[in-house]
Amino acid sequence: MTTLYVLLQTPAGEPSGMGTFGSMLPFLLIIVVFYFFMIRPQMRKQKELKTYRNALQKGDKVVTTGGIYGKITGVSDNTVEVDIANGITIKVDKYAILKDSSDLAAQK
Repeated sequence: MTTLYVLLQTPAGEPSGMGTFGSMLPFLLIIVVFYFFMIRPQMRKQKELKTYRNALQKGDKVVTTGGIYGKITGVSDNTVEVDIANGITIKVDKYAILKDSSDLAAQK
């Protein structure tokens, strides 16, 4: 342990060579990696979901955040009417619609 400490010390008067930028480099690298592998894909996914919700039409089959499968019977500015069974229609907020249920059949 003492030998390692002695070897890692820099002699007096000589700069270590790392400097301020060198010590900040790992943190900058972590930020860049987080951006490209976590933040950017999440932003893209949110944008796609927003465009999907704005393009909802009557007759689309959807899945809500609560796991309810249904077919859209009416669309307004912020809400969607979803037919979940014969004659049973519920009103759901557009932000509660996750995806098209036909996408789920393709994933199985």
